[in-house]
Amino acid sequence: MRYAVIAASVRKERMSRLIADWATEAVPMQMAEVDLIDLAECELPDDGLLQPGGGRRSSIADRLAAADGFVVVTPEYNHSYPASLKRAIDWHYTEWMFKAATFLSYGVQGGLLATEHLRRVFAELNVVTTRRVVGLSAPWNDLDRDRYAPDQGIRDAVGAALEELAWWAETLRSARRDRPFGR
Repeated sequence: MRYAVIAASVRKERMSRLIADWATEAVPMQMAEVDLIDLAECELPDDGLLQPGGGRRSSIADRLAAADGFVVVTPEYNHSYPASLKRAIDWHYTEWMFKAATFLSYGVQGGLLATEHLRRVFAELNVVTTRRVVGLSAPWNDLDRDRYAPDQGIRDAVGAALEELAWWAETLRSARRDRPFGR
């Protein structure tokens, strides 16, 4: 199995990469290969070139296509998710389809409004989102020498979300292989 952990924020002062680094380590390595995609390090083509169903190949298209599941680490900005993540979603279409995703959202109140907006967007792309998601309230309070270091309750919650993600990702991988859906 292969997972992509996506750090969604591109702001200079951000938690997204620290949490994504931690999440990458949280995926049991015996279960999967993990690819960390930091949107702050990715260039997408100009939006004027975007067409229905995506657009020309981006620098991350093959990495998204190779993933069986996604762990999206996103802040909540103005009760939603950042434009950088929306662009990454919109520039890709088939790369997301019939796969699974879970969310690690964060913000003062845990970022769960960002998660709820993402569920609707991913449903349109035929992505199954896990019921178990994790909202991190003020994760900047859990820094230890510039590393994210959550308490055991958060680690357990993320473990449960990753377990559910693994089940869905494996189930959908088998379905894509054995019974492809006619698009």
